[in-house]
Amino acid sequence: MLEALSLLQQRHSAPSRQLGEPAPDTATLRKLLEAAIRVPDHGKLVPFRLIELRGDAKLKFGALLAERAIRRDPELPESKREKERLRYTFAPLVIAVIARIDHAAGIPEIEQKLCAGNVAYNILLGAYALGFGAQWLTGWAAYDAEVAGVLGLASHECVVGFVHIGTPQTEIPDRERPALANLLTEWKG
Repeated sequence: MLEALSLLQQRHSAPSRQLGEPAPDTATLRKLLEAAIRVPDHGKLVPFRLIELRGDAKLKFGALLAERAIRRDPELPESKREKERLRYTFAPLVIAVIARIDHAAGIPEIEQKLCAGNVAYNILLGAYALGFGAQWLTGWAAYDAEVAGVLGLASHECVVGFVHIGTPQTEIPDRERPALANLLTEWKG
């Protein structure tokens, strides 16, 4: 039974700058996403959707974000401008995970966003299980109204994250993890 937990114990993010081809092919991606959307969903609202960014469309999106970053901050140093210009050029696939909040449903907004967050995590976990690398990123673009417009988001939608997926181009060392003993307490009433 403990073997089933080994995937969780080994999973780690791969920095997007270290991800390259190949990404999951269309059939593999479909299976990955079908598994990823199997999340706890209070009220069965399906408060999420996905946007696939690949190829020239991904590069165009990245260029639009870089232009927006420079307009937001004309004093942005050249090193940060370059970082913005390159942000979407590394991983061959990016999945934007979008929360769709139903304010009339009576389900707290946080639960709906957590549901969408679980989709993003399942994509990370599934990509790792399939032998790919992935990183869940947000940054300023996830919270920017103009970027939301570029993605075609409705007023009740928001970006939960951009999950960059590809094949690690170098060995990715794991980071030190917190000790459970420092995090777990027992409530005794």
